[in-house]
Amino acid sequence: MDAHDLPAEEKIKLTHELLNKAYKRLKLDNRREPMHELISTMLSHRTNHVDEEKAYYTMLERFGDWEGVMNADFDALADAIKTTRYPGQKVPQIQQTLRMIKERCGTINIDFLKDMPVDEAIAWLTSLPGVGLKTATLVLLFNFHKPVMPVDTHVFRVSQRVGILGAKVTANKAHEVLLHLLPPDPVELFNYHIHLLWHGQRICTFYSPKCEKCVLSSICNYYEDVREKGVDKAA
Repeated sequence: MDAHDLPAEEKIKLTHELLNKAYKRLKLDNRREPMHELISTMLSHRTNHVDEEKAYYTMLERFGDWEGVMNADFDALADAIKTTRYPGQKVPQIQQTLRMIKERCGTINIDFLKDMPVDEAIAWLTSLPGVGLKTATLVLLFNFHKPVMPVDTHVFRVSQRVGILGAKVTANKAHEVLLHLLPPDPVELFNYHIHLLWHGQRICTFYSPKCEKCVLSSICNYYEDVREKGVDKAA
């Protein structure tokens, strides 16, 4: 069987192995504390990392703590996070999220998620305004080492181009599909997520992917069906 025709179970295994070699395996260490992860990921929607970080630290510098952010004037908070896209939409989402967390816990802290079953934790997080499945799974994997599979635009694009995901699979459905194809081990899931994110940023870009440098070209449907045949007229 040609490598491009392998079933998804085999393709994801090969993809994981090849990217582990290309980018080296990573430890699953918390990159930032849970509330930081949650609010920063909300700020990151349609926003690059530099502008997201600037907004996060400006917000806390101006308002001191989560209580201050929760009770801040709308215009003042919107100004603090103005480096993000759609700050006017994010202000009420962030403030209502902080209120809902405080109502549940008495304090603005989400450490209780550590002991909550995965399905319940996802349901609770996605009940917060502005928190979708991607944000929920990022928080649960990165901070609490839960066996979930975050799917951002890079993970989705690379997985679909290689042929692991079908053309009709949505980004939300991809969380479930990829999770069932990978070992239920948080470290393995973390490495798959980060490696595909890096690969999508550096090699398998949305425009003009660098297929000549790609370690996945031998198994990639996009390379076989589009790039190698010059269908996209890319150099």
